[in-house]
Amino acid sequence: MLDLRRLRLLRELHRRGTISAVADALSYSPSTISQQLSQLAREAGVALLEPEGRRLKLTPQAEILVAHTETIMRALAAAESEIAQSMTELTSTVRISAFQTVNLTIVPVMLTMLSEAFPRLRVEVIQVDSTTTLRTMITHDVDLVIGEEYPGYATARPAELERVELCDDRMRLALPPGDPRQDLAELAEQPWVMEPEGCASRQWSIELCRLAGFDPDIRYETSDIQVHKRLVEMGHAAAFLPDIIWIDQRPTVSLRALPGGPHVRKLFTAVGRGSGEHPAIAACREALRHAVRRIEDTVRP
Repeated sequence: MLDLRRLRLLRELHRRGTISAVADALSYSPSTISQQLSQLAREAGVALLEPEGRRLKLTPQAEILVAHTETIMRALAAAESEIAQSMTELTSTVRISAFQTVNLTIVPVMLTMLSEAFPRLRVEVIQVDSTTTLRTMITHDVDLVIGEEYPGYATARPAELERVELCDDRMRLALPPGDPRQDLAELAEQPWVMEPEGCASRQWSIELCRLAGFDPDIRYETSDIQVHKRLVEMGHAAAFLPDIIWIDQRPTVSLRALPGGPHVRKLFTAVGRGSGEHPAIAACREALRHAVRRIEDTVRP
């Protein structure tokens, strides 16, 4: 019997070209990927990889397996959806991958709505860094991903995923309470808190500062949005904060519009192709949309 998880690894190798690329994308070691593919070859009884110069390429038999894997994944998604649609009550489990900002804001509202409407629906949520949310569709077998996209830094759109826009989340300059400065260009000497290097939000933030005529003095580096907010509240740093963090509360810092704006990051949901019609996933997406609408207009332009 062929193992579905190993088949998915083979499919990823077909897409990405090298074992190291698959390992990087899925947060596995190259040796683990190699071991799993070797085991799949033993299960299939055929060679799946062959040398091509210094690289490995899929054999014709491996290509056949990849094509059937795609068919299997679509069929499984359709079967799950059909079974769920045949039920009079939602009783399945939905695993959601999301990053901290939405887990602090819209996800709890979504969970409340779902628990009231579908008491037997089980929702599991894992928190991951926003840069790796899409990878969790494979590495953690999640059913739905909540992701973000910053202006000018488009996220990957894999063909196997179906993406639906959730909302626009406006970004603003956040200064310590009572800070009189109005213009980003006035903050050349200001300490900043930003997300770690490699994050789209970090790249976007630095570019925005450079357009204002300076390189930011990044003294504090963390992916924890609560730390960003607290450092600004206590007067230690400036930051770029999204409107969504003020759901159900008044801003505790001084907020300014950004030059050339408004600047918005896009929040979206993504599911495996063919699974969007599953009633449980559709219910989660609808609850997320309602949760977004509940964000009070507490932040003024």
